[in-house]
Amino acid sequence: MSQPVRTRIAPSPTGAPHLGTVYMALFNLAFARKHGGQFILRIEDTDRKRSSTESEKAIFKALRWAGIEWDEGPDCGGQYGPYRQSERLDLYEREINRLIENGHAYRCFCTPQRLNELRAKQIANKETPRYDGLCLSLSPEESARRAKSEPFVVRMKIPESGTCEFTDELRGQVSIEWAQIDHQVIRKSDGFPTYHLANVVDDHEMAISHVIRGEEWISSTPKHVLLYQYLGWQCPVFAHLPLLRNPDKSKLSKRKNPTGIFYFRDAGFLPEALLNYLGMMGYTLPDQREIFSLDELIETFDIKRISLGGPIFDLAKLKWLNGRYLREKLNPAEVIDRLQTWKANPEFLGKIMPFALQRLETFSDFFPLAQFLLSEQPIYTHEDLVGKMEPDQPAKLLKIAEWELEKTSSWDRDTLSSVFQKMAEVEDLKLKQLLPLFFMAMSGSTVSLPLFDGIALLGPDLTRMRLRHALELLSANGQGLSKKGIKKLEKEYANRYGERID
Repeated sequence: MSQPVRTRIAPSPTGAPHLGTVYMALFNLAFARKHGGQFILRIEDTDRKRSSTESEKAIFKALRWAGIEWDEGPDCGGQYGPYRQSERLDLYEREINRLIENGHAYRCFCTPQRLNELRAKQIANKETPRYDGLCLSLSPEESARRAKSEPFVVRMKIPESGTCEFTDELRGQVSIEWAQIDHQVIRKSDGFPTYHLANVVDDHEMAISHVIRGEEWISSTPKHVLLYQYLGWQCPVFAHLPLLRNPDKSKLSKRKNPTGIFYFRDAGFLPEALLNYLGMMGYTLPDQREIFSLDELIETFDIKRISLGGPIFDLAKLKWLNGRYLREKLNPAEVIDRLQTWKANPEFLGKIMPFALQRLETFSDFFPLAQFLLSEQPIYTHEDLVGKMEPDQPAKLLKIAEWELEKTSSWDRDTLSSVFQKMAEVEDLKLKQLLPLFFMAMSGSTVSLPLFDGIALLGPDLTRMRLRHALELLSANGQGLSKKGIKKLEKEYANRYGERID
């Protein structure tokens, strides 16, 4: 290849590390290593409201647990740093000003109210919602004058006609009409760049040779190609990988499948089995073997062998593969060592013991009390869940809890307690009427460790899966929520809890 191979992933630190991040990182890493290049981790933290240091640290931890290592990044440095976008603002501002000066971008002073009205009118007329270019007609002098006293965003100019053509390493020639592309905002009113501008500037400045990312970015690639042209830079090679899918072929989502990396860690999966399975999702080794290491994947890697079919992420298949790893790749002593590293260690057991000790009479009492923290899913019946409640009540409460916990940023006993206290108040229930349902969903028993402490120890990923399992169990027995019922509950929830479901 004519230039050194450099690939990257650029996750946003805005929530729990996602399975898709490891999936994309795996193929970027494999491609770079195969060609003797570098793999870079960049943090895209331009969303100032949602980005957090805690999420960034979780990304590092999750990737390293999965077996992904990088050559350059925020935690280890490199010659192309800094590797956080929030530390590169002067660079973006320089390029944005250059785009404005060269007539490739312009300031837009339209208010959110005007843009909302414009969008509503276009939808009513069955038109594609897009900016109408009102501020494009402003003279440079008027634009500069208004910028001194009015809030504004910066938009890039898009050709009015014609097509954008670019080559995708996996898909060949791709053509997208400019009429489908909106005048993209590249600088927000708070001064921060949007993903599109920062992504292009960073990839150029960090000498990224190949942009290997998900197929959801294909429709945005014309914007990036145009920015490269406007800035006088050479485009990298693009390759858009198929997205992971749920069993129903919808895009992998946490509402239908476990997607948080820490779920797989906490549920007791081997990281090398998970990485192997993700490799199988998009790639087949020349000899068709199913079990292979990261080194074996790198050794044989050919990006042209990536399949474009929508890979189905099947948790049952992953468990099967993980079982083969336990039996075929590890000996009994190694399994014991992994168990100790996983949860049978003083640190994790030490978190449980203060709560368990209050209820212990013999050592044999410990494991029944703590078993729900050491298993993927407790066992119970739908009758156990319903208990003394009305038949339709448990599913509604479980769904509301799922929504309430989803927006919970802190995962500690006091925060979790306040969530359930609020639910009891809004639902006009006493806390002791509400909690048995969740004791059962979380632990499979009405007698267990204190609920809020237990949920805090489980973590958000395992908790989410247990709520989902309880809802599925109720649905399988005719006591769940239909699609219509969920829509109705969403409206009730928005009214009573003051929150809209996205």
